Amino acid sequence: MRRQKKRLQRYRKIQKKMTGEGKEKNIWLILGGIFGIVFLLYVCIALYFIGHFYINTKINGVDFSGKSVKKVEEYMEQQVKNYELKIVEQGNESETIKGDEISLKYKANAEIKSALKKQLPFLWPSAFFSKNATQITIEVQYDENKLSTKIQSLEAVLSEQKEPVSAYPKFDGELFVVEPEVYGTKVDLVILEKKIKQSIEQLKGELNMMEEECYIMPEYTSESLEVQKACDNLNEYLKANITYKMDTDVTVDKSLIATWLTWNDKMEVSIDETKVKEWMNEFCSTYDSIGKIRSITTPTGKTASVSGGTYGWSVDEPEEIKKLIENIKSGERVEREPVYEKTAASHSQQDWGDTYVEVDLSTQHMWYIVNGSVQLETDVVTGLASDPNRATPSGVYSILEMKRDKVLTGETNPSTGEPIYRTKVSYWMRVTWTGIGFHDAIWQSAFGGNRYQTSAGSHGCINMPLDQAASLYDMLEMGTPVVIHE
Repeated sequence: MRRQKKRLQRYRKIQKKMTGEGKEKNIWLILGGIFGIVFLLYVCIALYFIGHFYINTKINGVDFSGKSVKKVEEYMEQQVKNYELKIVEQGNESETIKGDEISLKYKANAEIKSALKKQLPFLWPSAFFSKNATQITIEVQYDENKLSTKIQSLEAVLSEQKEPVSAYPKFDGELFVVEPEVYGTKVDLVILEKKIKQSIEQLKGELNMMEEECYIMPEYTSESLEVQKACDNLNEYLKANITYKMDTDVTVDKSLIATWLTWNDKMEVSIDETKVKEWMNEFCSTYDSIGKIRSITTPTGKTASVSGGTYGWSVDEPEEIKKLIENIKSGERVEREPVYEKTAASHSQQDWGDTYVEVDLSTQHMWYIVNGSVQLETDVVTGLASDPNRATPSGVYSILEMKRDKVLTGETNPSTGEPIYRTKVSYWMRVTWTGIGFHDAIWQSAFGGNRYQTSAGSHGCINMPLDQAASLYDMLEMGTPVVIHE
């Protein structure tokens, strides 16, 4: 019995062992079969992709997944046959160029085959994890003349061509801000023709003229950094404020400065000096008093007008323009007087103030007035009224020179080569550099009346009695205003 049990156990062990080995063998056989099928399928698919495009393949934006070269070419031929290009203009207006209008035909080339050859067939699974976008040149042929004629007949080309306006700095009353650009309708024919040809050659269905910049585009837009920088620079100038302290204040502020600012096609900012000069000319014509008509009331109560002369206010225009521009460039806020070439005692109508010498030519009388009060007065003899070369000139002047024992020399007589006169005077008080002045005239037998209308009239000077000339000389100061009037 024991022996039989042992034999039975041994048999069962052998049987169990043999059964396990069979199962393992079957598994390997199954796995080998599956691998073989998968490998065969993999190879078949790889062989398929030798003549077909990968999954996720786009050619010129069109999905050609699994398509053969022939199918792609057939598609291209069909596209060319039915081709139309829609041209979208401003205002969403559109026009169409049809393929048959320009004799458009498909022209086969090797690019589609070349694109297929670039595929590695045995790497086809990678196509499931990436997109293969290929751009190829679809060769088409068309009649160049017909296309050119068609382009020239487009409404966009034939309609009114309005130039674009670039964005630019604009003063809004407070600051310079960017004024947005305005797009025009003027077509850039070179660009338009180029873009149309590209669209046709790529069989695109639509061309947006604005997006493709087929119009003449503004040089600057509201996004251009150059324009914003120009505004910033202009606004720095607007910080300046210059107040001239005249009888009534005159202020150069941002509203005026803004009209003087300019910029070039590179958006480089500058001050237009011509405009500054024009304004300064007006300013000076208002506030310069030299030569202007002014009124005077004599100590006798007579009111007279006087014009001409060399005395009064006169702005030094070149220097003042230079200084004003410096103020603006520095953004300064200042109160000041302009740079004067000549000054006067007052900015009032009677700018010679209340200390001056007055000569009334019509009454042949003069006064020296100090602080509004008459300090000296006397009859005089002035230039011969009937001779323009000897008449005493009206106007407002000033004392330019004071000398004792001066020899007055007249003009040279052409026939003799000698001065027409040489006269020594004790007191000389010059009014003009042309030889007019106050002086004693002991040769005059009398003063006043109508003597200036006779041969007794001087050569333009104001003849005074000796004692009065001496008194005036002692009281007078250099630069004292002199008012001479009828």
